[in-house]
Amino acid sequence: MEPVILRTARLELTLPDPRDAPTIAAAAQDPEVPRWTTLPSPYTLGDAEDFIARSARRWAEGTELNWAIRREGAWVGMLGLAHVVHGGAAEIGYWMAAASRGQGLLTEAARAVVDFAFTELELARIEWRAVVGNISSARVARTLGFQYEGTLRQGLSDPRGRHDGWIAGLLRTDDRAPVDWPVL
Repeated sequence: MEPVILRTARLELTLPDPRDAPTIAAAAQDPEVPRWTTLPSPYTLGDAEDFIARSARRWAEGTELNWAIRREGAWVGMLGLAHVVHGGAAEIGYWMAAASRGQGLLTEAARAVVDFAFTELELARIEWRAVVGNISSARVARTLGFQYEGTLRQGLSDPRGRHDGWIAGLLRTDDRAPVDWPVL
């Protein structure tokens, strides 16, 4: 599968580029990033370079689609669909550089990816998962119309161990209006 560029009113979403590696590595030094994501900690320039190379391979395979979120050409975050099964399901994941949080950019970018996933990939379902307590990520998912489905006890793992996780889902047939979540 060829990488797809998505555009919104303020953003361009592209395949991450090797020139992004230093910026990604620097943004990943924010302690909030490894706290809520599966990124290695410490996160090195080599980690960023490996991620970018893997992203290109996985786009070609069609198994994981990662986009660099760009505002005015500058990298501001990452957004991806993992475990992509054409006509089936995928899991959405995202993170932003600290300076770009709180501006609605992530919601804007994620909405474009959700639209692409349901129309172009013909997915039936997109899942969102996060470590319990990741309120910022949950707010984005809720705004996009994801419905909270519960807590996965020790259901998420990363190199640091196992964690309780929240899970939510969005179906192609959902109206995408935000609904109440008991954890927010």
